[in-house]
Amino acid sequence: PNSFLTQLVIGPVFEEQPSSLIYPEGMPEGKVTLSCQARAIPATIYRWRVNGTEIAFAEDSQYTQVAGNLVINNPQNGRDGGSYQCLAINRCGTIVSRVANLKFGYLHDFPPESRSPQTVHEGTGTFLACQPPAHYPALSYRWFINEFPNFIQPEAGRWFVSQVTGNLYLANAKANDTGNYFCFTTINMDISTKSIFSKAVQLTVYPDANPRKASPNIRVRFPAETYALTGQTAQLECFAYGNPIPKIHWRKVGGILPPKVGASAEGPILIIPELNFDDEGMYECEVYNSEGRETHQGRISVQAQPEWLQVMSDSEVEISSELQWSCAAAGKPRPTIHWLLNNGRLRISNLALEDSGMYQCVAENKHGTIYSNAELRVQVQAPDFRLNPVRRLVPAARGGQVKMECKPRAAPKPTLFWSRGTELLTNSTRITVTPDGVLWIYNISRSDEGKYTCFAENYLGKANSTGHLSVRDATKITLAPSNADINQGENASLQCHASHDPTMDLTFTWSLNGVPLDLEEPNGHYRQTIGDLVIVNGQLSHAGTYTCTAQTVVDSAVASAKLVVRGPPGPPGGLVVTNVDDTSVELRWSHGYDNHSPIGKYVILGRSSQTHDWKRMRTDPANIEGNAESARVIDLRPWMDYEFQVIASNILGSGEPSMASQSVRTKQAAPTVAPSGLGGGGGNRNELIITWTPMAREYQNGDGFGYILAFRKQGMPTWTVVRVPHVESSRYVYSNESLSAYCPFEVRIKAYNKKGEGPFSQIAVVHSAEEEPIISPRRINATALTAFEIQVSWDPIQHLIINGIRYWRQHEREAAADRVRTAGLENTARVTGLRPNTLYHVTILAYNSAGTGPPSPRTTVITKKPPPSRPPGNISWKVDGSWVTVRWDHVKSMDNESTVLGYKVLYKHEGQSALKILDKSKNSVILPLPKDNGYVVLEVRSWGDGGDGAAHETIVSRDSGIETLDIEQY
Repeated sequence: PNSFLTQLVIGPVFEEQPSSLIYPEGMPEGKVTLSCQARAIPATIYRWRVNGTEIAFAEDSQYTQVAGNLVINNPQNGRDGGSYQCLAINRCGTIVSRVANLKFGYLHDFPPESRSPQTVHEGTGTFLACQPPAHYPALSYRWFINEFPNFIQPEAGRWFVSQVTGNLYLANAKANDTGNYFCFTTINMDISTKSIFSKAVQLTVYPDANPRKASPNIRVRFPAETYALTGQTAQLECFAYGNPIPKIHWRKVGGILPPKVGASAEGPILIIPELNFDDEGMYECEVYNSEGRETHQGRISVQAQPEWLQVMSDSEVEISSELQWSCAAAGKPRPTIHWLLNNGRLRISNLALEDSGMYQCVAENKHGTIYSNAELRVQVQAPDFRLNPVRRLVPAARGGQVKMECKPRAAPKPTLFWSRGTELLTNSTRITVTPDGVLWIYNISRSDEGKYTCFAENYLGKANSTGHLSVRDATKITLAPSNADINQGENASLQCHASHDPTMDLTFTWSLNGVPLDLEEPNGHYRQTIGDLVIVNGQLSHAGTYTCTAQTVVDSAVASAKLVVRGPPGPPGGLVVTNVDDTSVELRWSHGYDNHSPIGKYVILGRSSQTHDWKRMRTDPANIEGNAESARVIDLRPWMDYEFQVIASNILGSGEPSMASQSVRTKQAAPTVAPSGLGGGGGNRNELIITWTPMAREYQNGDGFGYILAFRKQGMPTWTVVRVPHVESSRYVYSNESLSAYCPFEVRIKAYNKKGEGPFSQIAVVHSAEEEPIISPRRINATALTAFEIQVSWDPIQHLIINGIRYWRQHEREAAADRVRTAGLENTARVTGLRPNTLYHVTILAYNSAGTGPPSPRTTVITKKPPPSRPPGNISWKVDGSWVTVRWDHVKSMDNESTVLGYKVLYKHEGQSALKILDKSKNSVILPLPKDNGYVVLEVRSWGDGGDGAAHETIVSRDSGIETLDIEQY
């Protein structure tokens, strides 16, 4: 037949489309390739446009086409920059690619002029301007000091390089920051990278012995409105001067920062990757130190490029019919949509052959344009059954129904009718012929067997196709499953048997609430044997209606039963928090499923913003009965964010918790506990330093938080009271010229917020700053303990924190003396690691927090002679029952060694780790031996005034023996 489809023709479909590119300006002998490839039959012809004008390919042109790709030789800014599109064409029509923008990147050099030097006082903030040269696209910035590549590091938040301006910021300067600074910029393009650096900026920091403290002053602020696209990364910058270095904390106003921001939530750049519309909102940067705080807010507005929600697909339709194509896209701003037909407008009614071709749907907003392509084929054809004949054999079950389809290929739509033999079939009580040619036969009997023919006709011709209907015995359920009732964790068995036509195979399948069961799942809960089903370890999710289906190729029979699974209640729903007070809230909820066992009680769980684990909360009433739908949670902390869950229980156990409530903050109240860790002391002359542990967030009870200190000299009636703002504060310095040294003060502290004041702490005694000691320890005595150790004693000086022992040898200078420090209340100390038989000078100095006092009169001491360097020799032993006698030769000391006063024997039995020590004056020892042929590890050494001598080690077993030692080597 004469048909539009008799020849294989396929319209173009893009496989590669051109992509936007940034090309380095001035690159010699370069070229740019924009890709374009489409599959089609017959093959595709390609054309290109630049800025809407078709490109002419001449011999002297910079343009060359290779296959479908466009090659631009020696690209030049001003001549070749613009928007490029590829057109793919064949007999079916034309499609247009996405737009590819060719732009030129550049980075000019920094000006050659020297930069003005800058100065700053230690402890104050400053910035160095980068002033980058002209460039495209955006740069990344770093700074180095004095020489490359000594790049500036963040250093705990003291330095910051803005990636918006390139400027280098310094929260507070230090004297060693003096140096020459260079701004280092890098540009990244698609095919190259370039870096340059500026002339030096000389920074001089004027030292200050006591830099002034300063509250935070935000100097880098992110815009009041930031626009970003979904899928991209948003970065907000915030940095402040201050002393101490301000800390930075980010939050989302009226929401929660997403976890994906990571550690940037505490840094100068908040990084939000993979933006989505949930990230839209107001963001706040808070900077704070012990001197104060400052905040800055700005909004992120998330927009989106067009994205297809619904696209068109290739369609084949009959001549003279209508086409209904739908195309929908999302985006922000909302995309506009228009249609292209072979690069023209779309027609969708009274279709003719010439309407065949390529169509495109185009969605665009200010952020981009997307294309969807489809081919329309308008058909004209005489009826033809060759590709889709009537089924040759159609089996059907007796008493059932059968469907016979007639779907010839034809355009326009043909007239269809059925016949059995010479009988034309028309609609009756048992037969229905639908307008689209489907034949239905109901209540089938053996007499319905035979041949059935479908006839199709349009103005181009006629055709027919015949199938044979075969009637079989019906399938019937002979044993249906029965309803079952189990507790969670028990097994249930459902039976199903059926009869069927013996010429066909029978299969059984099961479904739960209409969903087929996966009986092949490993470690699953279902086991099937022929038609019977067993539910193993039944769970609540297994309850419902089970349907058994017995099926052959011609019919099926079904039977159903209900399974009830009793278990713990389901989660309560609709949890809301109302009537919020400072220490309590009211919860309301609705009952969940009781899972066929009445709910007996409810338990409320909660967690605060300071904890991660859920814990049981105290409630009113204490025991919440199963018919309750509300309760009051008590004993909460004021001004704290809480979430809550509700769990229902019955006799079968506790169910899953409800969804967490929305976070709610309790009302503010005055503090109820006093700060801890009250102490202090030290400092400069005429100062009283008081310190404490900053109050944790859960005890602050409200904003406007600070501390109230009360102090007085011990024995005085009047208290001095001061207020110290800011929760981070942890010390207060009181200065008074009349303040005497190491004067005891009674101190107490309490917290306050805008709701009131809390209770005072217990009184602590803190001393004012000490003065340098003016006296030294007295009655110094030094005694030699061994050849290597002396003991020094003295009369201590009251109130001193530490004493320092200086010691040096007779021919050394005192300036080179070694030192040992001890606690001030101790009046003895040991000095070890000395040389034997050596005269040492010893003196003691008193120390405190204010400095060092004068040295005591020196004393001298001579360490004792060293112990013998030779170990005991000729060790022998003899076993007598469960004991062993060990003997050795006496050790004789040299003239320059201390006299031997006795021997130390260290031993351990086999398998033991601890050594046992025996002190002997004789040259023998009797030791117990372990049973079962065990052994003893033995170590013998001499001792005397000079300490312990060298050791001789051996292993003693039940076999009597002797071990000699070559003394000459010593």
